[in-house]
Amino acid sequence: MGRIGLKAIATALGISTALVALPGAALADKSDDTLRIAFSKEVESVDRYFNTAREGVIMGESIWDSLVYRDPESGEYLGNLATSWTWVDDLTLEFKLREGVTFHNGEEFDADDVVYTVNFVVDPANGVINTAHTSWMKSAEKVDKFTVRLNLKSPFPAALEYLSGPVVIYPNEYYAEVGPQGMGAKPVGTGPYMVESVSSGSEVVLKRNENYFDGPKNTAKIDKVVIRFIPDVNTQLAEMFSDSLDFLWQVPADQAEQVKAQGRFDVVNEQSMRIAFLALDAEGRSSPDVPTKNLKVRQALNYAINREALLSALLKGASTRIDSACVKVQFGCEQDVTGYDYDPEKAKALLAEAGYPNGFSIDFYAYRDRNYAEAMLGMLQEVGITANLEYINYAPLREKRIKDGVPIAFLTDAFNSIADVSSVTSRYFAGGGDDGARDPQVMELVTAGDTVTDPEERKKLYSQAFKRIADEAYWVPLFTYNTNYVLSQELAFTPTLDENIRFYQMSWK
Repeated sequence: MGRIGLKAIATALGISTALVALPGAALADKSDDTLRIAFSKEVESVDRYFNTAREGVIMGESIWDSLVYRDPESGEYLGNLATSWTWVDDLTLEFKLREGVTFHNGEEFDADDVVYTVNFVVDPANGVINTAHTSWMKSAEKVDKFTVRLNLKSPFPAALEYLSGPVVIYPNEYYAEVGPQGMGAKPVGTGPYMVESVSSGSEVVLKRNENYFDGPKNTAKIDKVVIRFIPDVNTQLAEMFSDSLDFLWQVPADQAEQVKAQGRFDVVNEQSMRIAFLALDAEGRSSPDVPTKNLKVRQALNYAINREALLSALLKGASTRIDSACVKVQFGCEQDVTGYDYDPEKAKALLAEAGYPNGFSIDFYAYRDRNYAEAMLGMLQEVGITANLEYINYAPLREKRIKDGVPIAFLTDAFNSIADVSSVTSRYFAGGGDDGARDPQVMELVTAGDTVTDPEERKKLYSQAFKRIADEAYWVPLFTYNTNYVLSQELAFTPTLDENIRFYQMSWK
């Protein structure tokens, strides 16, 4: 398509026509077997244990392997770096490891790598970020070269779920030499893709691992993947239309609809495990007199938000409203809880009962989806709450929440695609830095739920915890996300509910 045609499309989509021929953007050419992708957010670090962003999870899926693999369609646990496993007792898992596997740098994979990785990430002195996904492990010990035992701190029935996702295995010799900073700069794993280069703030280039073992992921079909970090979605779309990109992820609904109408690209919509919520400072960490310490204020905030309006006007697609702090696909998710239908008059009445008849002013933090945040600011203003938007990057927001707390934070989380609510409770309600309530009763319930081995008892404990969380309005649960994928019509891609883009399963038609 010529420059005139591109400019006409750009104008129709609301994209700056100056962006349709960006200097330095390589044109997509399928003959070089290279998939070109754009992400909006740069990851904190490519090192899987020092990153919590979904972008890092996606890249990590292709770079590293875990002991176990969960089939995204059937939910079945399959052997990955481990070929089999046995519960020795409630606190001990023994794994038989796959032989003949090598890391990208040529190191042989064996029990020493598992032991080193586990013992590194569970040591608080090493400061890993994903503690909620590793803190249940106590240690690992070598039985023989290809047998390892994993020791748990307490019974943890969701162990295999975690071992199939965020707990990936590193090469012990390399990691001991370079540490997290070196792993972030030059990652080394066993996965179907090797990292060819990392350009901080710019791009990550992956190259197919031709020596990948015969596991459940299989050898990648496309030779190279170039992942560029482009914050502005209009710039991303302009590059799609100038044939410099093949694949976009998380395209806003309105723009996705307009792109689909052009007929040049495939647009696929799929619900995801990601949820949106307002995290409230119920404990008063951000300030001793923060209004959100008051239950009636927290309830008023819940009644003030019109979730259905957000869904119909902004999200569209397959998104749904949620009343609880989890998604239905997760084991133990209780959605039969106190719900707060949109009722601005009730919100105003509750504010008056709480001592704020004229409302109040409060800081409202967000790091993504600014239009969603601004829509909610308008809803709060209607009931008398002046919310001052503090729009900052994710990493400093998370650091501030953990260190000092913030009054209100518009957050999202896909829980590393862990299909068990312990991924929610262990992070947000077990007394850690992300817990804005630190309610002893909730903490006791979720700690028990995370460790009790009887499935029905676990469900009962989680049900009680989520009911109390809703009754006390510790969060404002909003909705599940859906994801719009825009891709070249030459690309074969099937999205999954866990929103984990598996590059190694993508191919050219």
